[in-house]
Amino acid sequence: MKQILQNLSTGQSELVEAPAPQARRGSLLIDTTVSLISTGTERMLVDFGKSGLIAKARSQPEKVRQVLDKVATDGLMTTIDAVRSKLGQPIPLGYCNVGVVRESGVEGFRQGDRVVSNGPHADVVSVPKNLCARIPDDVGDEAAAFTVVASIGLQGIRLAQPTLGEAFVVTGVGLIGLLTVQMLRVQGCRVLAIDFDPAKLELARQFGAETCNPGAGEDPVAVGMAFSRGVGVDGVIITASTKSSDPVTEAARMSRQRGRIVLVGVTGLELNRADFYEKELSFQVSCSYGPGRYDPAYEDQGHDYPIGFVRWTEQRNFEAVLDMLAAGRLDVAPLISHRVPFEEAPRAYELLTKDKAALGIVLTYGHAVTPRHVRTVTLEAKPVAAADKAVVGFVGAGNYAARMLIPAFKAAGAHLQTIASAGGTNAVVTGRRSGFAEATSDTDALLADPKINTVAIVTRHNSHARFTAQALRAGKNVFVEKPLALTHDELDEVRRAYSASGAHLMVGFNRRFAPQVQTMKRLLESVKAPKSFVMVMNAGAIPADHWTQDPEVGGGRIIGEACHYIDLMRFLAGAPITSVQARRMGDTDAEAVVEDKAAITLGFEDGSFGTIHYLANGGASFPKERIEVFAAGRTLQLNNFLKLRGFNWPGFKKQNLRRQDKGQTTCASAFIKAVETGGPTPISAEELFEVAKVTIEVAEILRNQT
Repeated sequence: MKQILQNLSTGQSELVEAPAPQARRGSLLIDTTVSLISTGTERMLVDFGKSGLIAKARSQPEKVRQVLDKVATDGLMTTIDAVRSKLGQPIPLGYCNVGVVRESGVEGFRQGDRVVSNGPHADVVSVPKNLCARIPDDVGDEAAAFTVVASIGLQGIRLAQPTLGEAFVVTGVGLIGLLTVQMLRVQGCRVLAIDFDPAKLELARQFGAETCNPGAGEDPVAVGMAFSRGVGVDGVIITASTKSSDPVTEAARMSRQRGRIVLVGVTGLELNRADFYEKELSFQVSCSYGPGRYDPAYEDQGHDYPIGFVRWTEQRNFEAVLDMLAAGRLDVAPLISHRVPFEEAPRAYELLTKDKAALGIVLTYGHAVTPRHVRTVTLEAKPVAAADKAVVGFVGAGNYAARMLIPAFKAAGAHLQTIASAGGTNAVVTGRRSGFAEATSDTDALLADPKINTVAIVTRHNSHARFTAQALRAGKNVFVEKPLALTHDELDEVRRAYSASGAHLMVGFNRRFAPQVQTMKRLLESVKAPKSFVMVMNAGAIPADHWTQDPEVGGGRIIGEACHYIDLMRFLAGAPITSVQARRMGDTDAEAVVEDKAAITLGFEDGSFGTIHYLANGGASFPKERIEVFAAGRTLQLNNFLKLRGFNWPGFKKQNLRRQDKGQTTCASAFIKAVETGGPTPISAEELFEVAKVTIEVAEILRNQT
């Protein structure tokens, strides 16, 4: 499979060879025939990538605030590493795809159907069913490629609610604007098009609009008022992309009383209250292609909205556009300015940046279909590893794997053999950068590969237990990112597989390997009296619909994240956990939707006890993690894995680090050493299963509270 990626750090676009994606349940696997470059959106992304750091910061002030908060809590060097990693991660380009269904695991679509989707520029795409629509027989592939961008304009029209005979203005007649002009004309509206480009205005006139060119000295407000016969226009749809607030200001001043303004594009939003107040104008921002956008239940899980309550969803907007194309009410042929073979895609992006008149750039996929579906690709020729080396396969190629875990395994001297991701692309991007020999989208093949003796699992939480058990049954040593399991049944499955395997099993509880935690452990070993612990994880809020909050996918944040502290307290106490109590914040349904504000109290066999405060309602500038230990008239306090202080501790006052170290590298190194020497796993299996069991019990206690 080939796909276009763009580096956000440099703005460079490249065509990469990647494993073909898996056919996922609820999705279609599609062989692409045509895709359309969205000149406005994709030019903006390319320009952003080519800009310097200062320009990037100015364009995203909210991100700058987040960076400054991270500097305050995690330190400068850690923050710089995170920013560089984020900018260095290539992103897929494109969202206007047409192709033929190769595999369908959903009702309503069959192999061989021609479909439109929001898939990226790639010769094979896997797209959830609600983001696909069948193409009528009398609509060609090139015309169908305009469906998604037209749906963006259509959603703006739906919000504006035009009626027959009304006067509407479209400000900015690029690709979406020109399609919006046509759809408003189909609605029976009179349309005024405003733009600085004479060629685009000429196209707007061909589609039946009157025009205004501010670049030629025409006053948009005066022209708009004349166009409305002096009463003010009924509505304005802004499809322009500019930092200026002028389009919104002009829209308000040319509108009639109670007129409607809908922002589809991107503009400045410095508004004059008087312009809106005196006319009681409505202003609304349109969200992409319609209801369902950014809703994981709709887009990823395939749950449709009832048509009686939500008439026009993303998918139904796609279908409406295709119907207009089939009826000849949308003419997209004049909008095609360039046709470029997909293999020459980088040239298309040069056109995009150099030719500002470029409008509809169509990528054609005429190359053979069968060779696209290779599931494993070679990244780097490597010699066969020595018999005593850890030969590692990574299942998962997300941000944490790329930024933290893979570099830690590499530093430990592991032989990086194969990396897998469901979509294939992340595996190639991360694998190339990290020095893997192969990238694949075939996880089963990785787990069965006899060359690989060690597997690292860094996927979504609901797959950890399944992959761990599968790898153990295949005789592999396993390093699995936390959590080990989401349920007692999953934990039992892993336990059975481990008992029969004789392999090493490790969970990524890296915090116990942090240098300052190791110091705390050493100091506490001299204390025979029971200890009390206070641990605070200022986790920060994340949306309730994020996958980590879903008990079925992420397990909730207690299982997914607080398990770190349950393990850390177990390590510092040095004794088995004998009692578990927990209390969540809030008694109402709204407050109890997520498990991210709770107190957990653990008791230990030696009489020690401790409380974990896992909180998502704290200040972002407050340290994310704080650990305090009270024992025998002495206290240890660790702030954010940067500053450790001892109070009344003989011979110890402080241990401060310049760079945050949560122990990831040492954790991986200890595991690899155990694999290669045959020594004991750094954390005993008994402790791993104990911590997993207690963590699940905590989640059950919280969920059963009323």
